[in-house]
Amino acid sequence: MKTYLPKVDELQRNQRWYLLDAEGAVLGRLASQVATLLMGKDQACYTPFFDTGAFVIVVNAGKVRLTGRKLDQKLYRSHSGIPGGFKEISARDRLARFPEKIIEDAVNGMLPKNRLGRAMARKLKVYGGKDHRHQAQKPIPVEVGNR
Repeated sequence: MKTYLPKVDELQRNQRWYLLDAEGAVLGRLASQVATLLMGKDQACYTPFFDTGAFVIVVNAGKVRLTGRKLDQKLYRSHSGIPGGFKEISARDRLARFPEKIIEDAVNGMLPKNRLGRAMARKLKVYGGKDHRHQAQKPIPVEVGNR
């Protein structure tokens, strides 16, 4: 048996919008669920080299949960490229200052590291509070597993 792969003209892009509430959700479990929706792995027409995923809105990013002692021990490191440009920030400080970036980085780590992965990442909208500006798209609420 050969695996059937759809042609470009047979495939239509998923225009659905999903809404996930991050309040009380564990970061890694939330990120893996979001990455699955962005890639389209929940669809029957999933193809690894086509963008068949949906748009995902995550609200209440500031209320996401990290298990164990990750709030104090997990460090986010960056370097600007110039001498002395190394920066390090703990998960607790980053969650307080940039709650959206914590979820974006976790999801981006689970997406492909190529042009297609960057296109998928652009379909993720993360908001620190309860309000978002995508009401016109009528997002479908999705329950986050394993709170």
